[in-house]
Amino acid sequence: MIEIRNLHKRFEGKEVLAGVSLEIEAGETHAIIGPSGCGKSVLLKHIVKLLIPDSGDVFIEGTNINRLSIKELYRVRRKFGFLFQGSALFDSMTVEENVSLPLIESSNNLSNEEIKKIITEKLELVGLRGIENQKPSELSGGMRKRVALARALATNPKYILYDEPTTGLDPIMSDSIDDLIKTLSQKLSVTSIVVTHDLLSVNNVADKVSMLHKGKIYFTGAPNEFNSSNDSVIKNFLQRTGF
Repeated sequence: MIEIRNLHKRFEGKEVLAGVSLEIEAGETHAIIGPSGCGKSVLLKHIVKLLIPDSGDVFIEGTNINRLSIKELYRVRRKFGFLFQGSALFDSMTVEENVSLPLIESSNNLSNEEIKKIITEKLELVGLRGIENQKPSELSGGMRKRVALARALATNPKYILYDEPTTGLDPIMSDSIDDLIKTLSQKLSVTSIVVTHDLLSVNNVADKVSMLHKGKIYFTGAPNEFNSSNDSVIKNFLQRTGF
């Protein structure tokens, strides 16, 4: 389980997270939503300590990551795969080289043959076998997302963090990414956290949804409970997003 307790974070005098507390149960797909600039991605980055909170704690399986040494933190991070909003692929590298990065960096002493086998398996898992020698610039936006997801899966993580996985994609490709998130959750039994502004995606993939509002978790529950809520803040958000 992932547990976030009273997390605060301020940038240039503005409080983005104002006491966020949240629990993510093992095996669930949990969506985090809210208006642009509300701190969704900031919260996600705190879960793997890419950002350090001003105060508050993050517990991964009972371990407070804010108290870990760098070496201990890296050990915890190996349990995570992270799909960044812009895919974060290296344009100068091939697909194979991009996907192999976490395997090389994790120092598992894998042979080249073992690494190639894992790359093939992960690309197959996201429906992209056979593109190992292509560069990111040769791929569509949806394909780049899938390559980035294959890279996130390379080390067989227990947790996958998705930062706006459908941003910039057409509706058909967005549905395809949603289907992939659901398939991976079922097939690999991973815990998934999906930061998104796409309410259709939330309804497609999420077991639970949490809404950030004014720096705090305003709502947590099932997507159908969120959609049918009579709360004025939630109804206003749904109207503004056109849902």
